[in-house]
Formats: sequence, structure tokens, C-alpha cells
Amino acid sequence: MASNYTFIYDGECPFCNHFAELLEMKSTINNIQILDGRKNLNLIESLLEKGYDLDKGAILLKDENIFHGADAINTICKEISNPSSSLLSLLSSVFKSNKRTKLIFPLLIRARRFALVSKGVSTSLV
Repeated sequence: MASNYTFIYDGECPFCNHFAELLEMKSTINNIQILDGRKNLNLIESLLEKGYDLDKGAILLKDENIFHGADAINTICKEISNPSSSLLSLLSSVFKSNKRTKLIFPLLIRARRFALVSKGVSTSLV
């Protein structure tokens, strides 16, 4: 039976937003729902109560499991096969490696914060 996925990202972050668009339009993952955390604050608050802070990385719900930050990106990239975008192909190749994802992810968080501050947007969602 196929898994159900919900990928939750920060819609104000240009990098997160582009990755989410690629996932939605160019990946071959079935049963995926893409949600902008800023438009789903009740869900974000309930996840924050469980210790999952969107400010510290994207959140992936896979059936009953919750993946956060580097683990969310690594898990979703492992599910991508034959993407119809060369950028998504590159990203999935890079982030399929748990070791590479853990190494690169802190830089992505810093880039997100810099982009949000540059836009005059709060880094915190709640």
C-alpha cells in the first residue's frame, strides 16, 4: 500500500517555496499534499507542541511518522524517482545521502533566515 505524505514548508522562504513547487509539479510522488505552514497555523502550533518547529526546518508527515528538518528533506528525496526537472533531479541526488543532508542542512537554515530577514519577514511562524 502506498504511503501518504504531507510536506509542510515556510511559504515565505523563497528556497522552501521553490522546492515545494518542484515537489508538487515535477516529482513522481503519489499521495503527497504540500502545505504552506504560514497558512496552516493550527497544524503548525500542534506540531510545535510536539517539538517540531518549522523555523528549524520543513516537516514531513509520512503516514503516522513525523520527520523534521534534515530528516524530512532526506526522507522525501529518497522517495523521488525519475523527476521531470533537472533541478529536482540534482536536489534529490544530493539529499538522498543522509550524511550530505546533515552536512548541508544547517547552511540551508541560515540561507532561509537571511532571505526572510532581507524580505522583512519574521522567521518565526507562531
